[in-house]
Amino acid sequence: MIDHVRDLASVRDATDRLLTAATKLNNDSTAEPSRLPGWTRGHVLAHVARNADALVNVLAGRPMYVSTEARDADIERDAPRALAVQLDDVRESAARLEAQAAVPADWSRTIEMRNGVTDSASRVPFRRWVEVELHHVDLGIGYELEDLPEEFVEREITFLTARFSGNPDVPPTRITDGTHAWGTGRAGEPEITVTGSAADLVGWLAGRRAGTALEAEGGLLPALPPL
Repeated sequence: MIDHVRDLASVRDATDRLLTAATKLNNDSTAEPSRLPGWTRGHVLAHVARNADALVNVLAGRPMYVSTEARDADIERDAPRALAVQLDDVRESAARLEAQAAVPADWSRTIEMRNGVTDSASRVPFRRWVEVELHHVDLGIGYELEDLPEEFVEREITFLTARFSGNPDVPPTRITDGTHAWGTGRAGEPEITVTGSAADLVGWLAGRRAGTALEAEGGLLPALPPL
């Protein structure tokens, strides 16, 4: 069962880690490329802040973004800002999300994300946790997939394998880190078994690593659709 209160505490911890690490940046390094193609570190920080406000909208029953174009324009607008402004924005937008999450509400209700995706409101804190943890890695400032909390990695692998389950473009696949195992892809007996460390598996599933450190038995490493 999803514990949204516990997940909100994890979001708070992850946000604190990101903010503490990002204080080591400066205005010049914020303008340097991140690990996400086409985005500077400023783009990443701006996205983290705007995502918090977007999730405030979701929990309040409003559209997540006015439009895709408006979302992209907001990130482009905010990316070049000075580091101090960026960090204040990440901190203050996180506080707005926490305040919205404290409003009494039915956490079992269905909410709508981008592109018509629906989910339980109780999963919104975990979705935010994903944003903060993975984008911390994307900043390229010393926080790696291997540094992610173990619970987070296991849950994110579970979430992503479920996302690709039933996808006709992904062959039936078994994924394992040697301790845990997950299934994904279209229906049928697993044709391929992918083995690797939990960090390499979550990196591959989340589009952060090419999967070169993974072993695939029964066929080639499946090509995954973009998230």
